[in-house]
Amino acid sequence: MTFFRRTLASFLALLLATPVAAAPALWKFGDADTTIYLFGTIHALPPGYKWQDARIGEALAKADTLVIETVIDKDPQAIARLFPPPDSSLPPILDRVPAKSRAAFVREVARSGLSQAALDRMPTWQAAFMMMGAMMRHLGIQRDAGVENNIAPAFEAPPAAGGVPRKIEGLETASAQLALFANLSEADQRELLASIVDGQNDARTDYARMLRAWANGDEPAIAKAFADDKDLTPHLREVLLRQRNASWTQWLKTRLATPGTVFVAVGAGHLAGPLSVQAMLEADGIKVERIVDQRPGARPAARSKALATR
Repeated sequence: MTFFRRTLASFLALLLATPVAAAPALWKFGDADTTIYLFGTIHALPPGYKWQDARIGEALAKADTLVIETVIDKDPQAIARLFPPPDSSLPPILDRVPAKSRAAFVREVARSGLSQAALDRMPTWQAAFMMMGAMMRHLGIQRDAGVENNIAPAFEAPPAAGGVPRKIEGLETASAQLALFANLSEADQRELLASIVDGQNDARTDYARMLRAWANGDEPAIAKAFADDKDLTPHLREVLLRQRNASWTQWLKTRLATPGTVFVAVGAGHLAGPLSVQAMLEADGIKVERIVDQRPGARPAARSKALATR
């Protein structure tokens, strides 16, 4: 399930070389006393991946507030409390995996060091999260290398003498994000679990393509990847993309009433295509400007038809 692998924090990052001139897409809108930057992120990147350029650095330096999808508690016990307690009434986890995938599942569990008995007592979506985390560890990928964790420390640091503290805010709570998966039908949850077991080879290719498109600021390629994803059913597209983007768009419109400069960093898929936040803002009459890379030799910014025709 390609979309789920992307949605689960882009966990399958590859150790790819940074492009010579990475220039991820950056957008801006605002009014007389408020500026809001929109930046699509990759939540987990190869260690040492260089993605910031002068545009992004300047926008971050100007911002008094960083807004991300959710602010994750750094206390492991607090995170653990977000998940449901073990439930011995659930069917064995192996029964929730398609027969054709069970041998591979058993191998993955053995390699991961996870307890199959513990997985038996988890709802299917949570077991999928655990398997994804194990896959990350096996590949040597750490979420700490992602965009959000890279830029957050500057907003957490104490201000210089006489300076104003900077803030970090979340568009959603951690519990609300987990509820997106917990509230999926059992069939969707099982497809998610099976996709993690079956899709390792495809995930590497998918991620390599997505990472390249993101680094090049190729919004149409990102939009096409989501549009072509056969696993993203109309229901999932509604719940995981359209509804969330609509909610965030309303938040952004309200935020314009508060003076200041805000840097909003959310998954790149939310800022691409006809369901993107920018498309929704422009449908409401708010002009969104893409900040292009002005360096010599920089490639022109690619823009999706959903925005280019407005």
